[in-house]
Amino acid sequence: MNDDAKLSAIRQRIDEIDLQLQQLISERAEAAQGVARIKLDEDPQTAFYRPEREAEILRRIKDRNRGPLQDAEMARLFREIMSACLALEQTLNVAFLGPDGTYTQEAVLKHFGHAVHTTAMGSIPDTFREVEAGACQYGVVPVENSTEGVITHTLDTFVNSPLRICGEVSLPINHQLLSRGNQAGQIKVVYSHAQSLAQCRGWLDQHLPHVERVAVGSNAEAARLATEIANAAAIAGEAAGEIYQLSVVASNIEDEPGNTTRFLVIGKQDSPPSGEDKTSIMFSTHNKAGGLHSMLTPFAEHGISMTRIESRPSRRGRWDYLFFIDVEGHRSDDNLAAALHEIEQAATQFKVLGSYPKAVI
Repeated sequence: MNDDAKLSAIRQRIDEIDLQLQQLISERAEAAQGVARIKLDEDPQTAFYRPEREAEILRRIKDRNRGPLQDAEMARLFREIMSACLALEQTLNVAFLGPDGTYTQEAVLKHFGHAVHTTAMGSIPDTFREVEAGACQYGVVPVENSTEGVITHTLDTFVNSPLRICGEVSLPINHQLLSRGNQAGQIKVVYSHAQSLAQCRGWLDQHLPHVERVAVGSNAEAARLATEIANAAAIAGEAAGEIYQLSVVASNIEDEPGNTTRFLVIGKQDSPPSGEDKTSIMFSTHNKAGGLHSMLTPFAEHGISMTRIESRPSRRGRWDYLFFIDVEGHRSDDNLAAALHEIEQAATQFKVLGSYPKAVI
């Protein structure tokens, strides 16, 4: 068999596989519609999105993947199938820190897939309020960056919000230098969010040392400004460049190659156990020697691994602090439930922010 005949046979096999895939995807969609009918009969106000169920499915997909596609790519493909099927049951509205083209919007689409409706908000508190009011079922907000640390506005907003954390998204951040032209030597000013400017400080010092740097509310806003102001550039993601039709002057200019931002999915209820979960809590303690140590001791005694701790001023008095802590496990786990009970009894203020599946993709 010559090469042309071999290629023809392979292409025919691909066409056959495509037909099978299409038929199976349609069957899956019909099954999803069947689930919707049963749920609506039981409860007209039922929630269709099940974060713990989707996390379990995606983990199984990654576990049984044998290539040649990478685990993350295989999970991403199924994520989109699941998103389209869920939209047949209910179209989700998800609020995010806008405008369109921000990394937060990328995090929304990575977590929920492209079959959701996204609503851009002007601030992190506005994102919380949109979900609290019921205009959107969920919201996505940034909480920490691997290079620049915690996003304080997000932690502060949790203090008085009734919303729960019901998921997390880990998004690698690759910054692009965008402009209407493609000549770095013509750039006089660079716009970006303060965090992005900090994450690219070394590159800017080396390549554009005398260019003015201006912090704005978001990277997408920076991209918009770069379309309107002569000799201006923006540091933003590829999505913002596509939306605002800017050219890439330089790619991946972040100083840390592993630069990653963690986002939280917020809603009115946290998630049932998925098998691999985190729990986030907030508490304050008496301002005395060993106060924080005594609050953390129950985690050690019950074998709980703590993954993050941050402190913020409580605004109730001078030198009074709130502590935000992430631990492994679900609040319904016996050992974690026991530890949380002990901490709550000793705390001057205590709140479980949510239990939720660990990021899968």
